[in-house]
This record gives sequence, C-alpha cells and structure tokens, in this order.
Amino acid sequence: MKLTEVQHVFFDLDHTLWDFDKNSGLAYQKIFDKHQITAHLPTFLSVYEPINFQYWKWYREERVTKKQLRYGRLKKAFDALNMQVDDALIDRLAHDYIAHLPDNNHLFEGTHELLQYLAPNYSLHIITNGFEEVQQQKLTNAKIQPYFKTVTSSESVGVKKPNPKIFHHALEIAGARPQNSVMIGDTYEADIMGAHGVDMKSICFNYHKAQLPKDQLVVDHLMDITSYL
Repeated sequence: MKLTEVQHVFFDLDHTLWDFDKNSGLAYQKIFDKHQITAHLPTFLSVYEPINFQYWKWYREERVTKKQLRYGRLKKAFDALNMQVDDALIDRLAHDYIAHLPDNNHLFEGTHELLQYLAPNYSLHIITNGFEEVQQQKLTNAKIQPYFKTVTSSESVGVKKPNPKIFHHALEIAGARPQNSVMIGDTYEADIMGAHGVDMKSICFNYHKAQLPKDQLVVDHLMDITSYL
C-alpha cells in the first residue's frame, strides 16, 4: 500500500537511521579504557541502556535537564552495579562520552539504500531530540548529511518531540504541509504520536519491538519502507 500525496519525508536520527546503541557502546569502551573504569562493558550496558531510555523519556517530558540526564544516567547505572564512582569522574565521563559519541557511525542496515531510493522523488528532512552539538557531527561523519534538506533539533526550537511546536517548525522551514508529509521514527510517543498531533502521516521503525496499534504502519527493516513510499 503506497502512501499518496507524500512529498516530504521526515526522519528521526537515533535508533532510526543511526545505530545509537552500537555506537554508544563503542564510545563507552573508549572512555572506560581512558579513565580506567573496570566495569565489564556488556554488564554495564545491560544496566545503563534501560536507565538511559527512561532518562530520555523524562527529558522529553521536561522532568530533567540536559545536565541532569548526562549525570543521572551514569550515576544510576554505577549505583546499580555497586560501583563507587565520584561525581567529578562521572562529570568527566559524561563530557567525554558526548565528545566521542560521533567517532563511530554505524548505521542500520539499509540506511544508504533507502535514502538513495527516496532522494530522487522526495525531499528528506531530520527532526531530532538529540543534543545539537553532536547530531550534525553524526550526519556528517556517517556520510548521510547531503541527503537532507533541513535538520531540526529540539534544542534549536526550544521544545522536544512530541510537542507540536517542533513539528510545525520543521514543516515551516521545509516548505511542507502535514498533508504531504510523513514522519518515520522509532519512538511511538515522540515520533509517531507527535506526528499525529499535527496531522502528519507516520511509519514506525519498530526498533524497540513495542506493541503498537493495529492501524499503525510499522516496519522492522528500513528497506520495508519502500512498500509505502
């Protein structure tokens, strides 16, 4: 079933095109080696990743600040592992993690093929809640920046997905209308419900294997999007 009237395709970045968990793990390996953190990395990541997911939810809901997110996710993970890491070192780790996160730029399978397929027929855009100072680096280092005509970050707008304001801003700078646009993202609350809030179509890349409404367009692999576009 092809979506009709679509001219603009808006993507989330992390966990949708950019393989955040894989790249994040490599960044942590680098900074743990640098700061001689003895935690077993797979064990740390198994504890850290759900904590990080929760902190990002709180961040979207304006319940924590950017600074609190960066510190809190590490503090809670180390506490859960019964590791004594002082605040000064946590702050250094948090800083170095952001600095090294764009060093590795693994993309999900099919990213380049999908963008090459879409680019001749659609205008492509990014809407991201990620920190502005690293999102542009990710796009550039992963060699996908040229595909996108606009990049809208939550920090540049002052609100986060699913707030309608960020979607309206992204549509405005893209010269798009909700009726001729589709949002593709991994997070149902932020990407999909946010898009629906401004009457955009949506496709969920179900990275998190969530239970979704039966009428929601869902793909498990990026190239499956070609069934709809």
